[in-house]
Amino acid sequence: MTARILVIDDEEEVRDILKQMLELEGYEVITAKDGNEGIKLFKQNPADLVITDIIMPDKEGIETIIELRREFPDVKIISISGGGRIGPHDYLAMAKKLGAERSFTKPFERKKILQAIEELLDQKK
Repeated sequence: MTARILVIDDEEEVRDILKQMLELEGYEVITAKDGNEGIKLFKQNPADLVITDIIMPDKEGIETIIELRREFPDVKIISISGGGRIGPHDYLAMAKKLGAERSFTKPFERKKILQAIEELLDQKK
């Protein structure tokens, strides 16, 4: 069965790159431009794994992770961040404390993120 991955990022370029990369690996990918849209899509059709940016307008990644964890405790989450005022590492550390299993700074290495996805999806089986 094909795993579904939800990519939430306010940068269209990042969404497109992740979507193409993951579809080439055989995953079904849905994308959202912010946390509000991501949560709505997830509720309509849950994904096996969520990749969310941390810094976004409207609903940012930390809030999104908290809400997903509260309503869907078993969902696998990867957080990604390019920075912001305090730098990506602080945001990603916070994301991990709140429930993201893996965290990556942008730009991330294709091989490393694919490996993390594979490991997290293997745990679901």
